[in-house]
Amino acid sequence: MKRFAGQKSHKVLLVDGYNVIRAGGFYKHLTTREPDHSSETFNAAREALLSDVASFAGREYQATVVFDGAANPGSEGEKQRFGTIEYLFSPYGVSADTVIEKLANKAAQKGLEVLVVSSDATIQSTVFAGKVTRMSAAGFCNEIESLHGNLDELTTPPGIPIAHKNTLAERIDPQVAEQLKRLLRE
Repeated sequence: MKRFAGQKSHKVLLVDGYNVIRAGGFYKHLTTREPDHSSETFNAAREALLSDVASFAGREYQATVVFDGAANPGSEGEKQRFGTIEYLFSPYGVSADTVIEKLANKAAQKGLEVLVVSSDATIQSTVFAGKVTRMSAAGFCNEIESLHGNLDELTTPPGIPIAHKNTLAERIDPQVAEQLKRLLRE
């Protein structure tokens, strides 16, 4: 469905943020960096996920990513914007699952098609009826990997292998590289 500026989509995408980040290995490398053991590692994963959700949603979905803030006394559950999508941390004492269930039911009651991305069994058993469908967190990660692969193919110049760093050392004449190494040693 093509939308124009200001026109709302009839499809809603709700993503269980931490469920997707912890699913499989797609975002794992962002959360296990050493020696950083702070919450900063999750900031990188959250930002990558938000960017990927925005790409996946495009103009087809109104997207909201919900992160679990139930254990954080400072979390008030306020929606924030990241480009074209919304995200929030669930309020203190309320799970992300509960927020997603409420958002899904509200959208379905409005007659909107709803896609929920989560592998959580609670959401699977309570939210899916009518126009609400589910995609597993691992399935979503596969879709994102595919999306990244397609982008690589579209943006990589012909003749350069995908996922190959084209460094300066590989592009300069080998004799010049040797002279530079000799200068560096001196």
